[in-house]
Amino acid sequence: MSGATPSWVIRENASRSVLLALYLREVLGIASPVELPRLRDVGPVGARLEMDEHDLLERQWRAWWAMTVEPEAHPSPVPLELVEAYETDVALPTSEAEVLAAAIVPHAEAARAWAEWAHQEYRSASAARRGDSYRAYAGTIAEHEREVGRRAHSFELNVEVLPFAAPGVWWIGAMTVGVTDSLRSDASAFDDAIHPIIAELA
Repeated sequence: MSGATPSWVIRENASRSVLLALYLREVLGIASPVELPRLRDVGPVGARLEMDEHDLLERQWRAWWAMTVEPEAHPSPVPLELVEAYETDVALPTSEAEVLAAAIVPHAEAARAWAEWAHQEYRSASAARRGDSYRAYAGTIAEHEREVGRRAHSFELNVEVLPFAAPGVWWIGAMTVGVTDSLRSDASAFDDAIHPIIAELA
């Protein structure tokens, strides 16, 4: 809209779908994305696949990860099908995901329980911050506007708060970052960490 005031939208969550994908990344021994830290207290479970099959598993997981983080930006070229063991939590492409579909079934109960636990941990921590989510981002944007001497450009950002073992912020999609839960709970450190992200977008 011509002449409209710039607007920004930041959505913060610890999505069960993202948590599930990360848990399965750990238990299946998937290395990528290599820049992303590991989860706390979760590691490989069971025997590793042969090298060629494991490479295929990694490729299929990466495609599912992209669809999970930003489904609108990465639509599946083929129909999706629910993985029965996960009820409605996991839908995979009907082709090019067979190795992944088979590999994740044995982990369904543990994966769903862990993702639910991690999601509830986020909700409890978020509630304890008593709605300071908006203020945390608004304050950083206001500071950026003072620095650059103009209103912030309109932008959208998704923030996934995740139980990574290492503190930090990482781009996990074109408009999505993952931030460690411990960093998110430290207001000052979080302001410092999110500021470069805001500056890049605004």
